[in-house]
Order: sequence, then structure tokens, then C-alpha cells
Amino acid sequence: MRRTSSGGGAPHLRRRTGLGAGCAAAVLAATLTSCGSSAGSGPPELTWYVNPDNGGQATIAQQCTEESGGAWSLEVSVLPSSASAQREQLMRRLAGNDSSIDLMSLDPVFVPETAEAGFLLPLPAELQDTFTDGIVEGAVQGASWKDELVTAPFWANTQLLWYRTSMVEAAGLDLSQPVTWQQVIDAAASQGSVLAEQGARAESMTVWVNAMVESAGGSVIENPEASADELRLGLDSDAGRAAADVMRQMTEKGVLGPGIDNRDEAATANLFQQDGAMFMLNWPFVYAQAAAAAEGGTMDRAVFEDYGWAQFPRMSADQESAPPLGGIDIGIGAFTEHPDQALEAVRCIVAADKQAAYMISDGNPAAAVAAYDDPAVREAFPMADAIRESLQNAAPRPQTAYYNEVSSGIQDTFQPVSGVSERTPEEAQEFITAVLRGERLL
Repeated sequence: MRRTSSGGGAPHLRRRTGLGAGCAAAVLAATLTSCGSSAGSGPPELTWYVNPDNGGQATIAQQCTEESGGAWSLEVSVLPSSASAQREQLMRRLAGNDSSIDLMSLDPVFVPETAEAGFLLPLPAELQDTFTDGIVEGAVQGASWKDELVTAPFWANTQLLWYRTSMVEAAGLDLSQPVTWQQVIDAAASQGSVLAEQGARAESMTVWVNAMVESAGGSVIENPEASADELRLGLDSDAGRAAADVMRQMTEKGVLGPGIDNRDEAATANLFQQDGAMFMLNWPFVYAQAAAAAEGGTMDRAVFEDYGWAQFPRMSADQESAPPLGGIDIGIGAFTEHPDQALEAVRCIVAADKQAAYMISDGNPAAAVAAYDDPAVREAFPMADAIRESLQNAAPRPQTAYYNEVSSGIQDTFQPVSGVSERTPEEAQEFITAVLRGERLL
């Protein structure tokens, strides 16, 4: 979950937002002139392009600058708030051989595209274990492309099934054991309540569909390393139809509630927070948000104290679920003028202690397993064990160099949710395939 930056961080760190005028002009003119890092006789100044957060990455930049002992300094430059806008800005600059991009905070879904384009500096083979030992399995998968680690896992994210303890008890549902989507739907219907889920035409729709397909034993893409013409989709399959059937049943039983087609993560959290739903599928940020609301008096404390959490629902009782995977990986720009120092900076950024501190300060779960044993993390996140377990079982969204086309196609065909039918997986597959072959436009 990406939140707007609070603007925090050390005063001496320059926080630059967006393209500088010179670099923007160069990119728009499609030149290959580099807008490189500032040169000088002093220690190299590295630039780390980050997603907006609550200032935690700027704090880490300050800490790593100090720990370098003067060998280099690290500053942050804040990217736009939406993942698609982040991708567009980075890809345009890297296409212009921009050497000012020393480090990047990348959403896992854009790792394959960035690597395939040759925009990532390879991580040394001797350091592969350094960046994967003690890291949750889902995060390692998300940071890799073609069976090779191409970025360093920094923080990972996953969704839990949140619930009202009192309502679940009234329904007689035992959430100490794994539950299926069918059990959740039936329990919500029995209490005349709803399940808060994201149904907007946005990335959250791809997250939902992909998690259900993976949980049913399928894959949205069956040969992710293939070219656009040869890419085989797995939507028109038993797994894809099972996912569509869950959505259809939720609509038929009326357990999605009003406004589902415009609901994003924030709206879903607010619906649950205001006692408007029995269940919710969402990222761990919702707990800290609810705690702050209860403390500030904008939320009934009794509702907050009724919060419970469990693993992502299964598609069938005999098969583990494959929860959504999110997070951020750190990549080194292929055109950096300071590769050795950039690699040192990455090692500093992704250290387990910094991941734990970042989890506490910004609410984003760590990729390092050890971070979940930190007493401060366990105090801030009573569900730390559940998050760690979910991340171990999490499945990345489709890993492909054509992710934008695949994700947009899913969003267009599985929305509105009320229109999803047994035909939707086939229609989605046909549409996306046509887009990839240049026969249709998104």
C-alpha cells in the first residue's frame, strides 16, 4: 500500500520530486544525452528514486550516508504516488540512458520489464545469497526474473483476511483454521453483512484476480518469459473460472455491499473501520490506521478491539491459498556512474534492522524473516506471525515484460464486478491476447 509522503526526513537531505527541467527536456526530445549525477572532487552523491512513503526511506538514506563514513552520500528523489506513473517516469528516463538514477525503489510487477530492457545493473553472483538468505519466499520470487535475482528485496506486502471477532463467533465460523471463500461468503450472508473488497478498475482488481487464480492452482501467464506473440494466458482455465465463480457468488448473495465498483484499498478500510462489514481483504496498513483512529476518537474503540485477522481464504479446503504479494525491491540503474558505491548502498538499505525500523515507522512489512522477531515490530503488529506466514505463501502477480497490457486487460474485463460471469475468463483471455498481438487497443 503506497501512502503520500509526509515530507519527513533529515534536513540536509535534498528531496527532489519529479523530473528536473533539463532531464525532462532531454527525454521528451528523445535524445540519449545523460542527465547524470553531479560531478565533483568530493565523495560520490548517489540518488535513490523512491515511492512516496511517510519519510522512512529518507531516514534510511541519512543513516546509510552516515554509515558510509564519508565514502559516499545518498539522497532520495520522490516519484509520483501511483505505480503506473512511477513506471512511466523511470522507463522514460532510463530509455535516455539517465545516469542520475543510481538506485530505484521498484514495485515487483515492474521488475521483469525493467530487467528485460537492460535497465538494471546485474547483482554480482557472489552477493546473490546475501540478498536472499533469510528473506520470505514471496519476496525473493518478486525480485527475480528468468530465475535470477535482479533486485534486492526491501519490504514485502501481503493481504490478510480481517474480520469482526464478535460476528464470526455469532456465525460459528472457526478462523483458527484455514477457511475457504465459500465459508466466508456464507458466514457474511448469514449475518446480513458484507465482505469489504476492492472492486475498482485499478491495479487492486489484478491483485484480487491473480490471487484467486494462483490459489486455485493456476497462473494468469503460463510462459512469462515468452515474447508478446507467444505469451500463453491461463485465465480461460479451471482456475480462472473458479475465480470468476467466487466473484459471481458474492454478487448473487449480496455480500459485496454498495459501491464495490468504485472501492479501492482506502475505501475498503474505511468501510470496515466504520463497522460496515464483517470481513475485509486488505494490506496490514489497516491495523495502524484503525489504531490511530481509535486513539484519536474518530473510530469507536470497541470496533477496533473487535478486529481479528487470518490467512487469505482458500479456493478449496485441500489447497493452501496463494495470497497477494506487494512491496518494493531495490534496483541499481544500469547507467549509474558509481556502481560499486550503489551496491554498498543497497546492502545498507536492505539490512534486516533497517527493514524492521521501516516496518514500524511506515507500516510496510519487512522482507527479512528476522525482522518479525524484533520486539518493537511484534508490539506494533500483533499479527506479525500471520503476515510472515502469508508472505511465505504469497504469489507474485504475473511476471512478464508485458505486465501493463496484461494487468490493464484484467481490469477492463473483470469490472464491473456485477458483470462477471462464467464467460469472463474466456473473454479476458481473448481480449488480452488480441492486445498483445496489436489487434486491439486497451
